[in-house]
Amino acid sequence: MFKSSRSAHRAIVPIAAAPLILTAITGVAYSLLEERHIEADWLLDLHIGHFGPLDLEPFYSLVLGICVLLLVGSGLSMWFQSRRRDRKSTRLNSSHEWISRMPSSA
Repeated sequence: MFKSSRSAHRAIVPIAAAPLILTAITGVAYSLLEERHIEADWLLDLHIGHFGPLDLEPFYSLVLGICVLLLVGSGLSMWFQSRRRDRKSTRLNSSHEWISRMPSSA
């Protein structure tokens, strides 16, 4: 399906981050407008998953949770792969002599 965890992460991020960013922005904007006594119920509707005729409110929290798990999972996968690569390169270079890095006395 994906050639690497990096390509999977690149495909997942725009899809999974969009509802998270939308929820954060609408929540903050609604709070700021409410403090100024400005009606912005349409922001609250977006915040809880009402998208016009599409009503995701019953399971919007689940969608957001899955998005977070996808982002964290793909990010951790990339991190573990980079650590594995680093260990391999360290093992390959361990046969070389270490050069002393002691500061010279001046």
